Amino acid sequence: MTTSPAPKLYKSREPVFPKRVNGFFRRMKWWIMAVTLGIYYLTPWIRWDRGPELPDQAVLLDMASRRFFFFWIEIWPHEFYFIAGLLVMAGLGLFLFTSALGRVWCGYACPQTVWTDLFILTERWIEGDRNARVRLWNQKWNARKVRLRITKYTVWALIGLATGGAWVFYFADAPTLAADLVTGQAHPVAYTTMAILTFTTVFMGGIAREQVCIYACPWPRIQSAMMDENTLTIGYRAHRGEPRGKHRKAAGAEALGDCIDCRACVNVCPMGIDIRDGQQLECITCGLCIDACDDMMAKVGKPRGLVDYFALTDEVKEQRGEAPTPIWRHVVRPRTLLYTALWSIVGLGLLFALFIRSDIDLTVAPVRNPTFVTMADGSVRNAYEVRLRNKHGEARPFAVSLSGAGPLSLEVEGTDDATIEVPADSSQLARVYITAPAGSEQATRDRTDVRIWVTDLANDDRAHEDTYFNGKGN
Repeated sequence: MTTSPAPKLYKSREPVFPKRVNGFFRRMKWWIMAVTLGIYYLTPWIRWDRGPELPDQAVLLDMASRRFFFFWIEIWPHEFYFIAGLLVMAGLGLFLFTSALGRVWCGYACPQTVWTDLFILTERWIEGDRNARVRLWNQKWNARKVRLRITKYTVWALIGLATGGAWVFYFADAPTLAADLVTGQAHPVAYTTMAILTFTTVFMGGIAREQVCIYACPWPRIQSAMMDENTLTIGYRAHRGEPRGKHRKAAGAEALGDCIDCRACVNVCPMGIDIRDGQQLECITCGLCIDACDDMMAKVGKPRGLVDYFALTDEVKEQRGEAPTPIWRHVVRPRTLLYTALWSIVGLGLLFALFIRSDIDLTVAPVRNPTFVTMADGSVRNAYEVRLRNKHGEARPFAVSLSGAGPLSLEVEGTDDATIEVPADSSQLARVYITAPAGSEQATRDRTDVRIWVTDLANDDRAHEDTYFNGKGN
C-alpha cells in the first residue's frame, strides 16, 4: 500500500524581479523616496541654537536627560501625552488615507517600501534589468555571478550601515558621535545598534522584500476594515480588457478586449502579483502597474486606464455605460470626514496644550512612611517630595508657598525663606514640610486638602499642585 506525501502547508517563495518602468507614478515614487530618505539622513545634522545650557541639535532624543527636542519644542518626561497624541494622529491619518485612497501609505511612504525601492534600484544598476537578473538567478555559480553578488551585498551593507548610523545620530549630538564612531571611542551601545539596524535593513529591504509586507506587516489584514466600495484603489477594468489576447489583423480579432496579455503589469509589480486577478491582500497600490499598462496601451493605440485608480462603484457604473463618480466625492464622504474631524480635534488639542503649558512646573508626592509625625509640642507635620522644573535657558529662583490651609505653615529643607535655585532647563528635588499647630482642626482631622504654589521670582509666573495634609484623625 502506497501513501501519498503530505501536502505542504507553505508555498515556497518565488523571487520577484520587478522590471524597470517609467511613468507618472514611478516618478512620484522617486521623488517621495528622495524626500523621505533626505529627511531621515539629514535631519540629525540640522543645528538649532537653544543657548549654552541646551543641545544645539534640532531634533534630538536625549535619553540621558529624558527629553525630546524638536526645533523650538521641548518635551519633558511628564509631557509624554504629546508623543501619545502624535501617535494617535498618525493612526487616524493612516485610517483617513486608507479609507479614501487605499494603501497609499504602503505604496509610497512606508519605510519598508522606500528602502526596498532603494535596494531594487541598486540591484538593477549592478545586475541589470529584470531579464538579466532572472538569468543570473537561474544560472550556475561562476566568477561573474560571485563578483556581482559580492558587489551588490557590499552596496547593500553600506546602505544598511548608513541607515543604522543615521538612527543613532538622533540620540546624541551628531558631529560628536560621528567623530567618536570613527575613532572607536563611541559607546558599545552605538556600535551594537548600528550593527543590528544594518542587518535588519539589508534583510528586510534587500532579501525579504515583499515577504515583510505579506506576512510580517499587520496592515494588509486591517485595511479591509478601513476600505469600502467607494475607496479609490488600483484595479483592472475587466469589462474592457476581457477577453484578453494578442491583437492581430485577422477575422475575429475585433472580439478581443483591450488587454493584449503582455504581462507588463505583472513584470513591474514589486509584490509579484497579477492585478488582473482582482483585489488582493498583497497589493500595496504603488501604481507601477498603471504606468506599465498605460505605456503598452499607447503603443497599441488604445486609451489609457485599463489598469487604474477607481472605486468598485465606478466599475459598476462604467459597465452600465454611466459616468463614474467624481474623484472628490470618493474622497469627501462621511467616513473620511469623520476621520478628518477626529484627526483635527486631536491636533488642535495638542496645539492648545502646547501653547498654554507653563515654563515652570512642579509635582508633589506625599511621603507615606510615615504619613505624619507628631512633634514634641504636639504639632503634626507632613513631609512631601516636591520636584520643581525650570524650562528656561537660565537658572531661576523659585519660592514655594502654601494657600488655603488656615494655620498650616510650610518650610523647605535646607533654606530659611522657602526659596530654591533651580538650574537652567532642569529639575530640582526638594523636601518640603507642612506643619499644623497642636489642637488645630487640620491636626485633628483625618485629611485636609491643601495647595502648594511655586513662584518664579524672576517674572512672577506661578504654578500649583493640589495635595492633602494627613492629621491624626479620630
